[in-house]
Amino acid sequence: MNTPLISIITVNYKQAKVTCELLDSLQKLSYPKLEVIVVDNAQSADDTSLFRQFYKEARVINSSENLGFAGGNNLGIQQANGDYVLLLNNDTEVKDGMIEQLLDCFTSTNIGAVSPVIKYYDTPDKIQFAGFTEINAITGRNELIHSKPANGKTLSSPYFHGAAVMIPKFVINQCGLMPEDYFLYYEELDWSRRFVDQGFEILVCLEAEILHKESISTGKNSPLKVYYQTRNRIHFMNGQKTSPVPFLTFFILFSTPKNMLSHLFKSEFKHLKAFCKGFWDGLVLKKMGFQKI
Repeated sequence: MNTPLISIITVNYKQAKVTCELLDSLQKLSYPKLEVIVVDNAQSADDTSLFRQFYKEARVINSSENLGFAGGNNLGIQQANGDYVLLLNNDTEVKDGMIEQLLDCFTSTNIGAVSPVIKYYDTPDKIQFAGFTEINAITGRNELIHSKPANGKTLSSPYFHGAAVMIPKFVINQCGLMPEDYFLYYEELDWSRRFVDQGFEILVCLEAEILHKESISTGKNSPLKVYYQTRNRIHFMNGQKTSPVPFLTFFILFSTPKNMLSHLFKSEFKHLKAFCKGFWDGLVLKKMGFQKI
Protein backbone atom coordinates (compact mmCIF):
# COMPACT_ATOMS: atom_id res chain seq x y z
CA MET A 1 0.00 0.00 0.00
CA ASN A 2 1.21 3.50 -0.85
CA THR A 3 1.68 5.43 2.40
CA PRO A 4 2.50 9.09 1.67
CA LEU A 5 3.25 11.45 4.54
CA ILE A 6 0.07 13.24 5.67
CA SER A 7 0.37 16.59 7.45
CA ILE A 8 -2.66 17.14 9.68
CA ILE A 9 -3.11 20.84 10.50
CA THR A 10 -5.49 22.26 13.08
CA VAL A 11 -5.85 25.81 14.37
CA ASN A 12 -6.45 26.49 18.07
CA TYR A 13 -7.85 29.77 19.34
CA LYS A 14 -8.29 29.73 23.11
CA GLN A 15 -9.89 26.28 22.97
CA ALA A 16 -7.09 24.07 24.32
CA LYS A 17 -9.45 21.49 25.83
CA VAL A 18 -11.28 20.99 22.53
CA THR A 19 -8.01 20.78 20.61
CA CYS A 20 -6.71 18.17 23.07
CA GLU A 21 -9.82 16.07 22.41
CA LEU A 22 -9.05 16.15 18.68
CA LEU A 23 -5.40 15.24 19.33
CA ASP A 24 -6.50 12.33 21.50
CA SER A 25 -8.57 10.96 18.60
CA LEU A 26 -5.62 11.43 16.23
CA GLN A 27 -3.32 9.52 18.60
CA LYS A 28 -5.53 6.46 18.08
CA LEU A 29 -5.11 6.42 14.27
CA SER A 30 -3.17 3.49 12.87
CA TYR A 31 -1.96 5.23 9.71
CA PRO A 32 1.85 5.01 9.95
CA LYS A 33 3.04 8.33 8.44
CA LEU A 34 1.44 11.32 10.10
CA GLU A 35 2.72 14.77 10.94
CA VAL A 36 0.40 16.67 13.30
CA ILE A 37 0.70 20.46 13.44
CA VAL A 38 -1.18 22.68 15.90
CA VAL A 39 -1.21 26.38 15.07
CA ASP A 40 -1.97 28.21 18.31
CA ASN A 41 -3.49 31.60 17.47
CA ALA A 42 -3.10 34.61 19.78
CA GLN A 43 -0.96 32.58 22.16
CA SER A 44 1.36 34.36 24.57
CA ALA A 45 2.46 31.18 26.37
CA ASP A 46 3.57 27.84 24.95
CA ASP A 47 1.19 24.91 25.41
CA THR A 48 3.35 22.40 23.57
CA SER A 49 3.71 20.21 26.64
CA LEU A 50 -0.07 20.19 27.14
CA PHE A 51 -0.81 19.21 23.54
CA ARG A 52 1.87 16.52 23.58
CA GLN A 53 0.11 14.81 26.47
CA PHE A 54 -2.56 13.92 23.91
CA TYR A 55 -0.42 13.56 20.76
CA LYS A 56 3.19 12.79 21.67
CA GLU A 57 4.83 14.12 18.49
CA ALA A 58 2.63 17.16 17.89
CA ARG A 59 4.41 20.16 16.38
CA VAL A 60 3.09 23.39 17.89
CA ILE A 61 3.43 26.73 16.10
CA ASN A 62 2.68 29.67 18.37
CA SER A 63 1.41 32.90 16.85
CA SER A 64 1.16 35.95 19.10
CA GLU A 65 -1.36 37.38 16.60
CA ASN A 66 -4.78 35.92 15.84
CA LEU A 67 -4.31 35.09 12.17
CA GLY A 68 -7.85 33.83 11.68
CA PHE A 69 -8.87 30.54 10.12
CA ALA A 70 -7.10 31.04 6.80
CA GLY A 71 -3.97 32.67 8.19
CA GLY A 72 -3.55 30.00 10.84
CA ASN A 73 -3.96 27.17 8.35
CA ASN A 74 -1.60 28.86 5.90
CA LEU A 75 1.06 29.15 8.59
CA GLY A 76 0.77 25.41 9.17
CA ILE A 77 0.75 24.59 5.45
CA GLN A 78 3.94 26.58 4.90
CA GLN A 79 5.74 24.46 7.50
CA ALA A 80 4.18 21.14 6.55
CA ASN A 81 6.37 18.39 5.06
CA GLY A 82 3.61 16.07 3.88
CA ASP A 83 2.69 14.97 0.38
CA TYR A 84 -0.88 15.78 1.41
CA VAL A 85 -2.27 18.21 3.97
CA LEU A 86 -5.39 17.38 5.96
CA LEU A 87 -7.02 20.47 7.43
CA LEU A 88 -9.16 19.68 10.45
CA ASN A 89 -11.15 22.05 12.64
CA ASN A 90 -10.06 21.70 16.23
CA ASP A 91 -13.70 20.95 17.14
CA THR A 92 -13.73 17.69 15.18
CA GLU A 93 -12.92 14.13 16.15
CA VAL A 94 -11.86 11.35 13.78
CA LYS A 95 -12.09 7.60 13.59
CA ASP A 96 -9.44 5.12 12.53
CA GLY A 97 -9.43 4.39 8.80
CA MET A 98 -10.44 7.88 7.66
CA ILE A 99 -6.97 8.74 6.33
CA GLU A 100 -6.88 5.63 4.14
CA GLN A 101 -10.43 6.23 2.90
CA LEU A 102 -9.64 9.79 1.83
CA LEU A 103 -6.41 8.75 0.12
CA ASP A 104 -8.23 6.07 -1.87
CA CYS A 105 -10.31 8.81 -3.52
CA PHE A 106 -7.29 10.44 -5.16
CA THR A 107 -7.45 8.22 -8.23
CA SER A 108 -6.06 10.83 -10.65
CA THR A 109 -3.98 14.01 -10.56
CA ASN A 110 -6.97 16.19 -11.47
CA ILE A 111 -8.60 15.57 -8.08
CA GLY A 112 -7.73 18.65 -6.07
CA ALA A 113 -9.44 18.09 -2.73
CA VAL A 114 -11.49 15.48 -0.87
CA SER A 115 -13.67 16.09 2.18
CA PRO A 116 -15.22 13.36 4.36
CA VAL A 117 -18.89 13.24 5.25
CA ILE A 118 -19.34 15.41 8.34
CA LYS A 119 -21.76 14.39 11.07
CA TYR A 120 -22.85 16.25 14.19
CA TYR A 121 -20.93 15.23 17.30
CA ASP A 122 -24.04 15.40 19.54
CA THR A 123 -26.25 13.55 17.02
CA PRO A 124 -23.84 11.29 15.11
CA ASP A 125 -26.60 9.71 13.04
CA LYS A 126 -27.35 13.13 11.48
CA ILE A 127 -25.33 14.38 8.49
CA GLN A 128 -24.19 18.01 8.52
CA PHE A 129 -22.30 17.86 5.21
CA ALA A 130 -22.19 15.46 2.28
CA GLY A 131 -21.45 18.12 -0.33
CA PHE A 132 -22.54 21.63 -1.28
CA THR A 133 -24.91 23.00 -3.88
CA GLU A 134 -23.63 25.79 -6.15
CA ILE A 135 -23.95 29.35 -4.81
CA ASN A 136 -26.95 31.18 -6.21
CA ALA A 137 -25.86 34.21 -8.25
CA ILE A 138 -28.75 36.31 -6.90
CA THR A 139 -28.99 35.36 -3.23
CA GLY A 140 -25.31 34.60 -2.62
CA ARG A 141 -26.40 31.51 -0.71
CA ASN A 142 -25.92 27.80 -1.17
CA GLU A 143 -27.02 24.72 0.72
CA LEU A 144 -25.35 21.93 2.60
CA ILE A 145 -26.35 18.49 1.34
CA HIS A 146 -27.57 16.51 4.35
CA SER A 147 -27.87 13.05 2.83
CA LYS A 148 -25.74 10.72 0.77
CA PRO A 149 -26.70 8.28 -1.98
CA ALA A 150 -27.05 4.63 -1.11
CA ASN A 151 -24.41 3.63 -3.65
CA GLY A 152 -21.13 5.09 -4.77
CA LYS A 153 -17.78 5.92 -3.23
CA THR A 154 -17.53 9.63 -4.00
CA LEU A 155 -19.72 12.60 -4.84
CA SER A 156 -18.65 15.67 -6.82
CA SER A 157 -19.10 19.02 -5.07
CA PRO A 158 -18.45 22.61 -6.23
CA TYR A 159 -16.84 23.38 -2.85
CA PHE A 160 -15.08 21.44 -0.10
CA HIS A 161 -15.80 21.93 3.60
CA GLY A 162 -13.14 23.82 5.53
CA ALA A 163 -13.76 21.80 8.70
CA ALA A 164 -12.18 18.72 7.10
CA VAL A 165 -10.42 18.47 3.75
CA MET A 166 -7.41 16.61 2.34
CA ILE A 167 -5.42 18.37 -0.40
CA PRO A 168 -2.29 17.24 -2.26
CA LYS A 169 0.59 19.61 -1.61
CA PHE A 170 1.24 20.07 -5.36
CA VAL A 171 -2.30 21.43 -5.78
CA ILE A 172 -1.64 24.10 -3.14
CA ASN A 173 1.68 24.92 -4.81
CA GLN A 174 -0.19 25.44 -8.08
CA CYS A 175 -3.29 27.25 -6.77
CA GLY A 176 -1.78 29.21 -3.89
CA LEU A 177 -2.60 29.39 -0.20
CA MET A 178 -6.04 30.01 1.28
CA PRO A 179 -7.16 33.66 0.83
CA GLU A 180 -6.66 35.49 4.11
CA ASP A 181 -8.80 38.61 3.59
CA TYR A 182 -11.93 36.79 4.81
CA PHE A 183 -10.50 35.91 8.26
CA LEU A 184 -13.56 33.73 9.08
CA TYR A 185 -16.17 32.13 6.77
CA TYR A 186 -16.29 31.91 2.96
CA GLU A 187 -12.52 31.55 2.57
CA GLU A 188 -12.78 27.84 1.74
CA LEU A 189 -15.48 28.62 -0.85
CA ASP A 190 -13.17 31.14 -2.53
CA TRP A 191 -10.28 28.67 -2.35
CA SER A 192 -12.47 25.90 -3.77
CA ARG A 193 -13.45 28.12 -6.67
CA ARG A 194 -9.79 28.74 -7.39
CA PHE A 195 -9.16 24.98 -7.49
CA VAL A 196 -12.02 24.44 -9.93
CA ASP A 197 -10.85 27.34 -12.12
CA GLN A 198 -7.45 25.62 -12.31
CA GLY A 199 -9.13 22.44 -13.61
CA PHE A 200 -9.23 20.39 -10.40
CA GLU A 201 -12.21 18.36 -9.21
CA ILE A 202 -13.56 18.45 -5.65
CA LEU A 203 -14.98 15.28 -4.13
CA VAL A 204 -16.76 14.12 -1.01
CA CYS A 205 -15.64 10.68 0.18
CA LEU A 206 -18.87 8.95 1.14
CA GLU A 207 -17.09 6.23 3.11
CA ALA A 208 -15.07 8.57 5.35
CA GLU A 209 -16.82 10.27 8.26
CA ILE A 210 -15.86 12.82 10.89
CA LEU A 211 -17.72 14.25 13.90
CA HIS A 212 -18.07 18.04 14.20
CA LYS A 213 -18.93 19.91 17.39
CA GLU A 214 -19.76 23.00 15.28
CA SER A 215 -19.16 26.69 15.91
CA ILE A 216 -17.36 26.32 19.23
CA SER A 217 -14.97 29.22 18.55
CA THR A 218 -17.55 31.78 17.40
CA GLY A 219 -20.82 30.48 18.83
CA LYS A 220 -23.81 29.26 16.87
CA ASN A 221 -25.48 32.70 16.80
CA SER A 222 -22.92 35.24 17.94
CA PRO A 223 -22.49 38.86 16.75
CA LEU A 224 -19.01 37.87 15.56
CA LYS A 225 -20.50 35.19 13.31
CA VAL A 226 -23.16 37.58 11.99
CA TYR A 227 -20.49 40.16 11.19
CA TYR A 228 -18.15 37.90 9.25
CA GLN A 229 -20.87 35.99 7.43
CA THR A 230 -22.44 39.28 6.29
CA ARG A 231 -19.19 40.95 5.31
CA ASN A 232 -17.75 37.93 3.57
CA ARG A 233 -20.92 37.05 1.70
CA ILE A 234 -20.70 40.45 0.00
CA HIS A 235 -16.93 40.19 -0.45
CA PHE A 236 -17.21 36.74 -2.04
CA MET A 237 -19.98 37.71 -4.45
CA ASN A 238 -18.12 40.87 -5.49
CA GLY A 239 -15.17 38.68 -6.48
CA GLN A 240 -17.06 36.36 -8.84
CA LYS A 241 -16.73 36.41 -12.61
CA THR A 242 -20.41 37.25 -13.06
CA SER A 243 -21.76 40.74 -12.39
CA PRO A 244 -22.50 41.39 -8.68
CA VAL A 245 -25.38 43.76 -9.53
CA PRO A 246 -28.19 41.14 -9.24
CA PHE A 247 -26.83 39.97 -5.88
CA LEU A 248 -26.31 43.49 -4.49
CA THR A 249 -29.82 44.47 -5.59
CA PHE A 250 -31.28 41.44 -3.83
CA PHE A 251 -29.14 41.96 -0.73
CA ILE A 252 -29.97 45.66 -0.36
CA LEU A 253 -33.69 45.39 -1.13
CA PHE A 254 -34.52 42.07 0.56
CA SER A 255 -31.79 40.63 2.81
CA THR A 256 -30.89 43.86 4.59
CA PRO A 257 -34.38 44.87 5.76
CA LYS A 258 -35.22 41.25 6.62
CA ASN A 259 -32.14 40.81 8.81
CA MET A 260 -32.44 44.22 10.45
CA LEU A 261 -36.09 43.68 11.33
CA SER A 262 -35.39 40.18 12.61
CA HIS A 263 -32.66 41.38 14.98
CA LEU A 264 -34.85 44.30 16.15
CA PHE A 265 -37.85 42.09 16.91
CA LYS A 266 -35.60 39.71 18.87
CA SER A 267 -33.93 42.65 20.68
CA GLU A 268 -30.57 41.41 19.35
CA PHE A 269 -29.02 44.85 19.26
CA LYS A 270 -25.42 43.61 19.21
CA HIS A 271 -26.29 41.34 16.29
CA LEU A 272 -27.95 44.27 14.50
CA LYS A 273 -24.83 46.38 14.97
CA ALA A 274 -22.68 43.49 13.70
CA PHE A 275 -24.89 43.06 10.63
CA CYS A 276 -24.76 46.77 9.76
CA LYS A 277 -20.99 46.89 10.24
CA GLY A 278 -20.53 43.74 8.16
CA PHE A 279 -22.72 45.18 5.41
CA TRP A 280 -20.69 48.39 5.25
CA ASP A 281 -17.28 46.71 5.50
CA GLY A 282 -18.26 44.25 2.77
CA LEU A 283 -19.23 47.06 0.42
CA VAL A 284 -16.02 49.03 0.94
CA LEU A 285 -13.93 45.83 0.97
CA LYS A 286 -12.38 46.67 4.31
CA LYS A 287 -9.48 44.36 5.09
CA MET A 288 -9.05 43.54 8.73
CA GLY A 289 -8.19 41.01 11.36
CA PHE A 290 -10.06 39.98 14.49
CA GLN A 291 -12.90 42.36 15.39
CA LYS A 292 -14.62 42.80 18.72
CA ILE A 293 -18.25 43.32 17.72
